[in-house]
Amino acid sequence: MIDLHCHTKISDCSFTTEEVISIAEQKGVTHLAITNHDTTSGLSEAAEIGMALGVSIIPGIEISAFDFTRGNRAHILGLYVTPGHEAISELCQPLIEQRNKASQMMVRILIEAGYDLSWDEVEELAAGGTGVYKQHIMHALLKKGYTNSIYGPLYKKLFSKGRNEKERGMAYIPIEYVSAEDAIKAIRRAGGIPVLAHPGQFHNFDAVEEWVQLGLEGIEVNHPLHNQTDRIKAGHLAERFNLIQTGGSDFHGFYSDTQSEIGAFTADQAEFDKLIARKDSMLKL
Repeated sequence: MIDLHCHTKISDCSFTTEEVISIAEQKGVTHLAITNHDTTSGLSEAAEIGMALGVSIIPGIEISAFDFTRGNRAHILGLYVTPGHEAISELCQPLIEQRNKASQMMVRILIEAGYDLSWDEVEELAAGGTGVYKQHIMHALLKKGYTNSIYGPLYKKLFSKGRNEKERGMAYIPIEYVSAEDAIKAIRRAGGIPVLAHPGQFHNFDAVEEWVQLGLEGIEVNHPLHNQTDRIKAGHLAERFNLIQTGGSDFHGFYSDTQSEIGAFTADQAEFDKLIARKDSMLKL
Protein backbone atom coordinates (compact mmCIF):
# COMPACT_ATOMS: atom_id res chain seq x y z
CA MET A 1 0.00 0.00 0.00
CA ILE A 2 1.11 3.52 -0.81
CA ASP A 3 0.00 6.36 1.49
CA LEU A 4 1.15 9.75 0.21
CA HIS A 5 -0.24 12.04 2.93
CA CYS A 6 0.56 11.58 6.62
CA HIS A 7 1.48 13.75 9.60
CA THR A 8 3.50 13.27 12.78
CA LYS A 9 3.89 15.06 16.10
CA ILE A 10 6.29 17.47 14.40
CA SER A 11 3.18 19.30 13.22
CA ASP A 12 -0.35 18.43 14.34
CA CYS A 13 -0.53 14.64 14.79
CA SER A 14 -0.66 13.08 18.23
CA PHE A 15 1.88 10.35 17.37
CA THR A 16 5.66 10.59 17.09
CA THR A 17 7.45 9.85 13.83
CA GLU A 18 8.53 6.43 15.08
CA GLU A 19 4.98 5.58 16.22
CA VAL A 20 3.52 6.67 12.87
CA ILE A 21 5.95 4.59 10.83
CA SER A 22 5.43 1.62 13.14
CA ILE A 23 1.66 1.85 12.57
CA ALA A 24 2.28 2.04 8.82
CA GLU A 25 4.39 -1.12 8.96
CA GLN A 26 1.68 -2.93 10.92
CA LYS A 27 -0.97 -1.82 8.39
CA GLY A 28 1.06 -3.17 5.49
CA VAL A 29 2.01 0.22 4.04
CA THR A 30 5.16 -0.11 1.94
CA HIS A 31 5.58 3.55 0.96
CA LEU A 32 4.66 6.43 3.26
CA ALA A 33 4.97 10.16 2.60
CA ILE A 34 5.61 12.21 5.74
CA THR A 35 3.97 15.56 4.95
CA ASN A 36 4.00 17.71 8.06
CA HIS A 37 2.62 21.21 7.83
CA ASP A 38 5.09 23.86 6.69
CA THR A 39 8.27 22.02 7.72
CA THR A 40 10.69 19.34 6.56
CA SER A 41 12.06 18.88 10.07
CA GLY A 42 12.58 15.26 11.08
CA LEU A 43 12.51 13.78 7.57
CA SER A 44 16.06 12.42 7.74
CA GLU A 45 15.23 10.68 11.01
CA ALA A 46 12.01 9.34 9.45
CA ALA A 47 13.96 7.84 6.55
CA GLU A 48 16.25 6.00 8.98
CA ILE A 49 13.33 4.67 11.01
CA GLY A 50 11.55 3.61 7.84
CA MET A 51 14.60 1.76 6.62
CA ALA A 52 14.81 -0.14 9.91
CA LEU A 53 11.11 -1.07 9.78
CA GLY A 54 10.89 -1.83 6.08
CA VAL A 55 8.78 1.19 5.13
CA SER A 56 10.04 3.41 2.32
CA ILE A 57 9.69 7.03 3.49
CA ILE A 58 8.97 9.73 0.92
CA PRO A 59 10.21 13.12 2.15
CA GLY A 60 7.35 15.57 1.92
CA ILE A 61 5.61 18.65 3.22
CA GLU A 62 2.11 20.14 3.24
CA ILE A 63 2.24 23.90 2.82
CA SER A 64 -0.66 25.88 4.29
CA ALA A 65 -1.45 28.27 1.46
CA PHE A 66 -4.17 30.58 0.16
CA ASP A 67 -5.71 31.24 -3.23
CA PHE A 68 -5.88 35.02 -3.09
CA THR A 69 -7.53 35.20 -6.51
CA ARG A 70 -10.58 33.18 -5.43
CA GLY A 71 -10.51 33.71 -1.68
CA ASN A 72 -10.03 30.06 -0.72
CA ARG A 73 -7.51 28.23 1.41
CA ALA A 74 -5.34 25.69 -0.40
CA HIS A 75 -2.97 23.00 0.81
CA ILE A 76 -0.07 22.10 -1.45
CA LEU A 77 1.76 18.82 -0.89
CA GLY A 78 5.39 18.58 -1.88
CA LEU A 79 6.62 15.03 -2.49
CA TYR A 80 10.33 14.18 -2.68
CA VAL A 81 11.35 17.62 -1.45
CA THR A 82 14.92 18.15 -0.25
CA PRO A 83 14.78 18.35 3.57
CA GLY A 84 15.99 21.68 4.91
CA HIS A 85 16.03 23.38 1.51
CA GLU A 86 16.18 27.18 1.79
CA ALA A 87 13.24 27.66 -0.58
CA ILE A 88 11.01 25.85 1.91
CA SER A 89 12.41 27.42 5.08
CA GLU A 90 12.34 30.96 3.67
CA LEU A 91 8.68 30.60 2.73
CA CYS A 92 7.42 28.60 5.69
CA GLN A 93 9.40 29.68 8.75
CA PRO A 94 7.56 33.03 9.07
CA LEU A 95 4.26 31.10 8.86
CA ILE A 96 5.36 28.72 11.64
CA GLU A 97 6.29 31.66 13.87
CA GLN A 98 3.04 33.46 13.07
CA ARG A 99 1.00 30.36 13.93
CA ASN A 100 2.72 29.96 17.29
CA LYS A 101 2.18 33.64 18.18
CA ALA A 102 -1.49 33.30 17.21
CA SER A 103 -1.78 30.26 19.48
CA GLN A 104 -0.29 32.22 22.36
CA MET A 105 -2.88 34.94 21.81
CA MET A 106 -5.68 32.34 21.71
CA VAL A 107 -4.58 30.83 25.00
CA ARG A 108 -4.36 34.29 26.57
CA ILE A 109 -7.92 35.06 25.44
CA LEU A 110 -9.19 31.79 26.92
CA ILE A 111 -7.42 32.41 30.24
CA GLU A 112 -8.91 35.90 30.43
CA ALA A 113 -12.34 34.37 29.67
CA GLY A 114 -11.99 32.15 32.74
CA TYR A 115 -10.77 28.86 31.31
CA ASP A 116 -8.46 26.92 33.62
CA LEU A 117 -5.54 26.81 31.22
CA SER A 118 -1.87 27.75 30.97
CA TRP A 119 0.51 28.23 28.08
CA ASP A 120 2.99 25.80 29.63
CA GLU A 121 0.55 22.87 29.67
CA VAL A 122 -0.53 23.53 26.09
CA GLU A 123 3.08 23.84 24.95
CA GLU A 124 3.91 20.56 26.69
CA LEU A 125 1.37 18.76 24.50
CA ALA A 126 3.11 20.18 21.42
CA ALA A 127 6.61 19.21 22.62
CA GLY A 128 8.83 17.92 19.84
CA GLY A 129 6.99 19.86 17.16
CA THR A 130 7.26 23.21 15.44
CA GLY A 131 4.75 24.91 17.72
CA VAL A 132 1.26 24.94 19.16
CA TYR A 133 -1.79 24.23 17.00
CA LYS A 134 -5.45 24.66 17.94
CA GLN A 135 -5.61 20.88 18.40
CA HIS A 136 -3.13 21.14 21.26
CA ILE A 137 -5.22 23.82 22.93
CA MET A 138 -8.32 21.66 22.57
CA HIS A 139 -6.44 18.67 23.97
CA ALA A 140 -5.56 20.69 27.07
CA LEU A 141 -9.20 21.74 27.45
CA LEU A 142 -10.30 18.13 27.02
CA LYS A 143 -7.94 17.04 29.80
CA LYS A 144 -9.55 19.69 32.03
CA GLY A 145 -13.04 18.34 31.30
CA TYR A 146 -14.34 21.22 29.19
CA THR A 147 -15.07 18.92 26.24
CA ASN A 148 -14.98 15.25 25.28
CA SER A 149 -13.64 15.72 21.76
CA ILE A 150 -11.07 17.75 19.85
CA TYR A 151 -13.61 18.81 17.25
CA GLY A 152 -17.15 19.61 18.29
CA PRO A 153 -19.31 22.41 19.72
CA LEU A 154 -16.52 23.87 21.89
CA TYR A 155 -14.06 23.97 18.99
CA LYS A 156 -16.61 25.88 16.91
CA LYS A 157 -17.40 28.20 19.81
CA LEU A 158 -13.75 29.06 20.31
CA PHE A 159 -12.12 28.89 16.89
CA SER A 160 -14.74 29.08 14.14
CA LYS A 161 -13.71 31.45 11.35
CA GLY A 162 -17.35 32.27 10.70
CA ARG A 163 -18.86 34.15 7.78
CA ASN A 164 -18.83 37.39 9.75
CA GLU A 165 -17.63 38.79 13.07
CA LYS A 166 -20.82 37.73 14.84
CA GLU A 167 -20.29 34.07 13.91
CA ARG A 168 -16.56 34.11 14.65
CA GLY A 169 -15.18 32.06 17.51
CA MET A 170 -14.33 33.99 20.68
CA ALA A 171 -10.64 33.03 20.46
CA TYR A 172 -10.28 33.06 16.68
CA ILE A 173 -7.04 34.67 15.51
CA PRO A 174 -6.49 34.82 11.74
CA ILE A 175 -3.25 33.72 10.13
CA GLU A 176 -2.00 35.11 6.83
CA TYR A 177 -1.07 32.10 4.72
CA VAL A 178 1.44 32.07 1.87
CA SER A 179 0.13 32.15 -1.69
CA ALA A 180 -0.52 28.85 -3.44
CA GLU A 181 1.61 30.10 -6.31
CA ASP A 182 4.60 30.67 -4.02
CA ALA A 183 4.08 27.25 -2.41
CA ILE A 184 4.20 25.51 -5.81
CA LYS A 185 7.33 27.40 -6.84
CA ALA A 186 9.10 26.73 -3.52
CA ILE A 187 8.40 23.00 -3.74
CA ARG A 188 9.80 22.86 -7.24
CA ARG A 189 12.89 24.82 -6.18
CA ALA A 190 13.37 22.26 -3.41
CA GLY A 191 13.36 19.48 -5.99
CA GLY A 192 9.87 18.31 -5.07
CA ILE A 193 6.70 17.47 -6.95
CA PRO A 194 3.81 19.86 -6.13
CA VAL A 195 0.46 18.15 -5.58
CA LEU A 196 -2.84 19.87 -4.81
CA ALA A 197 -4.14 18.32 -1.58
CA HIS A 198 -7.85 17.55 -1.05
CA PRO A 199 -9.17 20.17 -3.52
CA GLY A 200 -12.74 19.25 -2.62
CA GLN A 201 -12.32 20.52 0.93
CA PHE A 202 -11.29 24.05 -0.05
CA HIS A 203 -13.08 24.28 -3.43
CA ASN A 204 -9.84 24.52 -5.40
CA PHE A 205 -10.94 22.81 -8.62
CA ASP A 206 -11.28 26.08 -10.56
CA ALA A 207 -7.66 27.00 -9.83
CA VAL A 208 -6.10 23.82 -11.23
CA GLU A 209 -5.62 25.03 -14.82
CA GLU A 210 -3.86 28.17 -13.61
CA TRP A 211 -1.63 26.29 -11.17
CA VAL A 212 -0.62 23.72 -13.77
CA GLN A 213 0.96 26.59 -15.69
CA LEU A 214 3.04 27.35 -12.59
CA GLY A 215 4.27 23.79 -12.19
CA LEU A 216 1.57 21.78 -10.40
CA GLU A 217 2.27 18.11 -11.13
CA GLY A 218 -0.37 16.18 -9.21
CA ILE A 219 -3.78 16.22 -7.57
CA GLU A 220 -5.00 14.27 -4.55
CA VAL A 221 -7.94 12.12 -5.59
CA ASN A 222 -8.31 9.64 -2.72
CA HIS A 223 -8.76 11.50 0.57
CA PRO A 224 -11.04 10.99 3.60
CA LEU A 225 -12.80 14.32 2.98
CA HIS A 226 -13.50 13.59 -0.69
CA ASN A 227 -16.86 12.21 -1.73
CA GLN A 228 -17.46 10.43 -5.02
CA THR A 229 -18.15 13.71 -6.83
CA ASP A 230 -14.86 15.18 -5.62
CA ARG A 231 -12.94 12.10 -6.71
CA ILE A 232 -14.51 12.19 -10.16
CA LYS A 233 -13.76 15.92 -10.56
CA ALA A 234 -10.17 15.46 -9.44
CA GLY A 235 -9.75 12.48 -11.76
CA HIS A 236 -11.11 14.37 -14.76
CA LEU A 237 -8.75 17.29 -14.08
CA ALA A 238 -5.85 14.86 -13.74
CA GLU A 239 -6.62 13.38 -17.16
CA ARG A 240 -7.13 16.79 -18.76
CA PHE A 241 -3.85 18.26 -17.47
CA ASN A 242 -1.71 15.13 -17.23
CA LEU A 243 -1.55 15.28 -13.44
CA ILE A 244 -0.51 12.40 -11.20
CA GLN A 245 -3.46 11.09 -9.18
CA THR A 246 -2.37 10.65 -5.57
CA GLY A 247 -4.07 9.40 -2.43
CA GLY A 248 -3.38 9.48 1.27
CA SER A 249 -4.91 9.04 4.70
CA ASP A 250 -4.04 12.55 5.96
CA PHE A 251 -3.44 10.77 9.28
CA HIS A 252 -3.44 12.96 12.41
CA GLY A 253 -3.94 10.32 15.11
CA PHE A 254 -6.01 11.54 18.06
CA TYR A 255 -6.13 15.00 16.46
CA SER A 256 -7.99 13.79 13.36
CA ASP A 257 -11.32 15.25 12.33
CA THR A 258 -11.97 12.28 10.02
CA GLN A 259 -10.75 9.27 12.09
CA SER A 260 -8.84 8.20 8.99
CA GLU A 261 -6.24 5.50 9.64
CA ILE A 262 -2.89 5.10 7.90
CA GLY A 263 -3.39 3.14 4.70
CA ALA A 264 -7.14 3.79 4.55
CA PHE A 265 -6.77 6.01 1.47
CA THR A 266 -3.99 5.20 -0.94
CA ALA A 267 -2.40 5.86 -4.31
CA ASP A 268 -2.54 3.28 -7.09
CA GLN A 269 0.72 1.58 -8.05
CA ALA A 270 0.39 2.83 -11.64
CA GLU A 271 0.06 6.43 -10.46
CA PHE A 272 2.96 5.97 -8.07
CA ASP A 273 5.07 4.73 -10.98
CA LYS A 274 4.16 7.95 -12.81
CA LEU A 275 5.25 9.92 -9.73
CA ILE A 276 8.65 8.23 -9.75
CA ALA A 277 9.03 8.81 -13.49
CA ARG A 278 8.08 12.47 -13.08
CA LYS A 279 10.60 12.83 -10.25
CA ASP A 280 13.34 11.28 -12.35
CA SER A 281 12.54 13.50 -15.34
CA MET A 282 12.66 16.62 -13.16
CA LEU A 283 16.12 15.63 -11.90
CA LYS A 284 17.36 15.64 -15.49
CA LEU A 285 16.19 19.21 -16.14
